[in-house]
Amino acid sequence: MRRSDLEWRLQSLWYGGYRVYRLLLPLSWLYCGFCALRRAAYRLRLLRSTALDCKVVVVGNLVAGGSGKTPLVIALARTLQGRGLRVGILCGGYRGRAKQWPVAVRADSDPLEVGDEAVLLAQKTGLPVMAGPRRVDAGKALLGSTRCDVLLCDDGLQHYALRRDVEIVVVDAERGFGNGACLPAGPLREPRKHLQRADAVVALGSEPCAEATTVMQYVGSEACKLADPEHCYRLDAFAGQVVHGVAGIGYPQRFFRQLLDAGLSLEAHAFDDHHQFTPEDLAFAGRRPVLMTEKDAVKCRSFARPDWWVVPVEAQLEPGFEDWLVNAVSPREH
Repeated sequence: MRRSDLEWRLQSLWYGGYRVYRLLLPLSWLYCGFCALRRAAYRLRLLRSTALDCKVVVVGNLVAGGSGKTPLVIALARTLQGRGLRVGILCGGYRGRAKQWPVAVRADSDPLEVGDEAVLLAQKTGLPVMAGPRRVDAGKALLGSTRCDVLLCDDGLQHYALRRDVEIVVVDAERGFGNGACLPAGPLREPRKHLQRADAVVALGSEPCAEATTVMQYVGSEACKLADPEHCYRLDAFAGQVVHGVAGIGYPQRFFRQLLDAGLSLEAHAFDDHHQFTPEDLAFAGRRPVLMTEKDAVKCRSFARPDWWVVPVEAQLEPGFEDWLVNAVSPREH
């Protein structure tokens, strides 16, 4: 079975309302029990949790798949940097092929080596980014080369070995928590009650969940040429013509809806999350423009054609939440 087929079947099982997921509940109970024991081991100091020499803000989610973590980290990084704080970013380098970790990531790093999200973070923020599956090692390596007041850890909620000062959980308000079960019967990496322990819960969308502290919206109305990022048009300039929409992200339907809402006629092409694109993947019939997400674009820029476009988005946060975070991580005056 192809990975894409497996992902589609799991998503249907978790979010489609099918009761057959109950057959997997015994495995989910075992998974939840293991998660609880692991948390308890760190709480009781049976497993070691390491503190770094700066404030650590962890951004993560409870469900498997995308929920807006990386755009939120980018927005938080810009906010903190704009308030005069020195910021670094940690990420897992998911699906990167580097032989040794951690790896310092630059805007021109190879996403095949360090992961697509790591390169996107470096490109969008211009800040020091360190990728590696062991967040403590990545944090120590970054601090060994750069002075930071705050480290933002992208997708670090379950990495309890890294002690955190602030924990932020992102929730996709549109999809919610599916059937509410833990893996593999449902999408939850941890039980929903974990939200009660988070310092903040950020809901992506206009209809927040009951636990939400604040809401986040995606804002984006441009398409920029992949081969020449300075060459941008309003997204609605493509209205009235059929375009190819390409998305290799956790929830591609959100991107496709963005294009449709801008008045575009769409031929949608959904790929696996973190799909490693080749030119053949995008060799569509005809000469229609190809529009893709930023995460996909970092893997396609090296072989971009003139009619390929990237659609950037920004996470828009409420000012009160930004003020709260700055206050939470700012050094205290004695």
